[in-house]
Amino acid sequence: QVQLVESGGGLVQAGDSLRLSCAASVRSLRNYAMGWFRQSPGKEREFVAAVRWNSGHTYYADSVKDRFTISKDSAKLTVHLQMSSLKPEDTGVYYCAGDPSMILSSIRDARQYSYWGQGTQVTVSS
Repeated sequence: QVQLVESGGGLVQAGDSLRLSCAASVRSLRNYAMGWFRQSPGKEREFVAAVRWNSGHTYYADSVKDRFTISKDSAKLTVHLQMSSLKPEDTGVYYCAGDPSMILSSIRDARQYSYWGQGTQVTVSS
């Protein structure tokens, strides 16, 4: 059983930066796709960013491209989400997700991820 634990959420002002981390309790993340999703009240969970562990290729939602950066720490089996120029509309619970057999065309689909963290709240005030 893979456990994912997020950290780093908080309350910030618009324009600030924040870094989220997701630590995986697993022997290896080889072949995994690791993603970040977010959900705000009354809305569906939406894709934010993802990284394919083997290649390091990254993928972003248009709404966060050029502001957010996803990265991986292979030694610590941790995924980071560096968020800059935060906006109030970035507010939500951010979830880390992982799957060992993700196909590229599904990497933005939350339903395709097998493992999820408990979520961390990010609140951006205007």
